[in-house]
Amino acid sequence: MTMPLTAVDSESRSLSFPVKNRRVLVIFNPTAGRGHGRLSEILRHLATFGCVVTLRETSGPGDAIRIMREAGAAHDIVAVAGGDGTINEAANGMDDRSDSPALAIIPCGTANVLAWEIGLGTDATRTARTIAEGQPLDIYAGLINGRRFLMMAGVGFDAAVVASVTPRLKRALGKMAYVWRMAVEMFRYGFPMFTVTIDGTAYQAASAVIAKGHFYGGQFVCAPEARLIDPSFEVCLFLRGGRWNVLRYSIALALGRLSKLSSIRIVRGRHVTIEGPSGSPVQADGELVAELPATIQVSPQRLSLLYPS
Repeated sequence: MTMPLTAVDSESRSLSFPVKNRRVLVIFNPTAGRGHGRLSEILRHLATFGCVVTLRETSGPGDAIRIMREAGAAHDIVAVAGGDGTINEAANGMDDRSDSPALAIIPCGTANVLAWEIGLGTDATRTARTIAEGQPLDIYAGLINGRRFLMMAGVGFDAAVVASVTPRLKRALGKMAYVWRMAVEMFRYGFPMFTVTIDGTAYQAASAVIAKGHFYGGQFVCAPEARLIDPSFEVCLFLRGGRWNVLRYSIALALGRLSKLSSIRIVRGRHVTIEGPSGSPVQADGELVAELPATIQVSPQRLSLLYPS
């Protein structure tokens, strides 16, 4: 689904962004699920489109943050080749200087939720053309305990599953690693309740997804009205816990009917606090990033993300 461009405000940098012979820094996670073959094809296309490319590989957690901070004004674009977790790291290395490079995506991960969110998909030619010719739009990231996230944060069963998926298991099974751990956690997880306070109003929920975009786990729709360009969240509250409700929510998500359930409540807001059992995991963009208690808010600093033309 391609987001309508009419919602973008007049301060976007798109009108003055260079469109010829772009200088592109590619940050590549060599452990990403479909990395090498797709990246090689995209690099060939970028050369055809006249881009000047520099390739930097990550070697461990935190590398994408460091490389992004070092990019400076020497590059027009920083393209991140990896999954949503690597893209999240790069976003945490961005700043709001006017000469900062825009962020682009080369989807090579397990779910590639952000790529689907902006209408990019996973086609190599379309990805390369977006890097070479696409225009940056300003988006609002979220902050969880001070750390940026781009698509969603979650607490409850969702976060427990993410916390249980090891990098080794994800490399071996891909998306099925989450399906497997979901089945295991249905019998291990204790299903505590959480207090989720949204702009001053408190709610009780078994799980919560704080969404900046409307896709979740790939092309499944969790919060239909959430958009990256909006300075707000759509908070999806799962009001009931237990194995049966996890199964019911999963089926509804797969069928595109999650938001229609009576035990799902979606609340728009800008500031969220979550309280519950101390130390409960919190995930963001598919990676374990924090523990409760957590404070989540819309970042006041907008980021420039390259969209397909």
